[in-house]
Amino acid sequence: MKDFKLPIILLTFLFTTFFASAQEKQKSALKANYQMIYNLEQKKVDAFSEMFTEGNFYGRLRSNTFVFDWENETKTDQDHYASGLGGSLLFKSASYRHFDFTTGLYYTHGFTNLSAENAALLKPGQDVFSRYDYINTGSQDLGVIGQAYIGYTGLAHTTLLLGRQLVESFYTKSNDAKMIPDTFDGIVADSTIVPDTAIKLGYLAKEKHRGHANLHSVVAYGDENTTSGINPEWYENDDIVIHKGLSYTRLQNAGIDIDTPLMIADLHNTSIANLKVDTSMYNLPELLTQAMAEANYNFVLRKDFSLAPGLRYIKQFDNGAGAIGGAALSGLLAGQTGAQGGYTNASSLDGQMLAARLVGTYKNYKLNLGYSNVFDEADLLAPWRGFPTDGYTRSVLQYNWYANTSSYRAELTMNSNKTGVYTTPLMQLSILYTDADEEKRNSINNSLYYYFAQIVHNVPSMPELQWRLRTGYSEYTQFGNNNLDARLEFNYLF
Repeated sequence: MKDFKLPIILLTFLFTTFFASAQEKQKSALKANYQMIYNLEQKKVDAFSEMFTEGNFYGRLRSNTFVFDWENETKTDQDHYASGLGGSLLFKSASYRHFDFTTGLYYTHGFTNLSAENAALLKPGQDVFSRYDYINTGSQDLGVIGQAYIGYTGLAHTTLLLGRQLVESFYTKSNDAKMIPDTFDGIVADSTIVPDTAIKLGYLAKEKHRGHANLHSVVAYGDENTTSGINPEWYENDDIVIHKGLSYTRLQNAGIDIDTPLMIADLHNTSIANLKVDTSMYNLPELLTQAMAEANYNFVLRKDFSLAPGLRYIKQFDNGAGAIGGAALSGLLAGQTGAQGGYTNASSLDGQMLAARLVGTYKNYKLNLGYSNVFDEADLLAPWRGFPTDGYTRSVLQYNWYANTSSYRAELTMNSNKTGVYTTPLMQLSILYTDADEEKRNSINNSLYYYFAQIVHNVPSMPELQWRLRTGYSEYTQFGNNNLDARLEFNYLF
């Protein structure tokens, strides 16, 4: 590796010298899972003009550097770095007659030692800019309107949001781990009208990935008929676990609108003491439906010690997508060159997953022992940054929801909190073992051991400045090239 130390040194100097004093009050905070917390109370006003004058601005300056080192460097596995420098500016208006609005501008400039022709070799740092723009125009700048929505709170215990927004649900996440969050255009309703129950319903018409300048389909994978540009797969939904068989052309040939919406529903119930019940589902009309049910019960054994067993079940219903794209997320159908074998029914996306965990909490320590098993049927489709195994066996850069895959993880967390301010450093350590079906050869990770460590720290004398260091090492048991993934990030909130 070479030349990646300079961006880190320069960005560290920028953030620690340019902002030398803390603010009197911290307006916002950033949780370890990358969700923002806005601390200023929204005002209710009596005049339309006061929506603007009594609203609040939230600023964020950010740098994010990714270093990826292969154990055996090859032509297709090249050591590299990718770094982004930018930020965001959001405005949240005051509320007038139950209406308010939010707008957010985001910008990033990317740096990498890989040429545009080798942009496909970028691993986790691929979204610090738009790869599509980089290879087609050479641009390493990305500026977008990341949020632009209207809110309405005139219904009892219910909020309606219409427009471009972050959608935090089981299947959809902003997953703001790069430079720009994942956003959706649609309408979302959040309601607590049912006692002890939180409900979220969403109709999401379009999506914009973190490294995209353009809106795109929630499910279509780009191909030669999408755009005349180089690497058209980067123009539509190019999430790493998108179903490549549900391509722009295959959907059109099957008579499916590529702009088919994503409909989601979440329900969280806490009506029974110490028991949390969660259910969720999504539907892609004429393609696929997936449903999740989960229960976690917390046994409080003493004041500072508790045990919480949890169980999650997912069922995937094929409504036509399997016949179009096949059972494998690779999109290769039976009979095609390089097609994946080993699927019970290569033309069906019917699938299931079962996961279990035991979470022990003692003072400021939490130990999570998790297990997941995807049945030997079809791969699970969930490319909207909400991870089916999250909280159980999901680790950074690891996707373990391929058919006939079992995973086991132990994770230790220290000093977590809900405020997003970690003046006492938050630390996470985990070990994951994934037992993949090597015959299918569809899993991007195959069978491996994955070792992960993270530290998140807000500078005590300046808590608006947060830094985090994350490292992961992948050790493959049969196929694959061992690698080290290291990430250093700074955020300054104002």
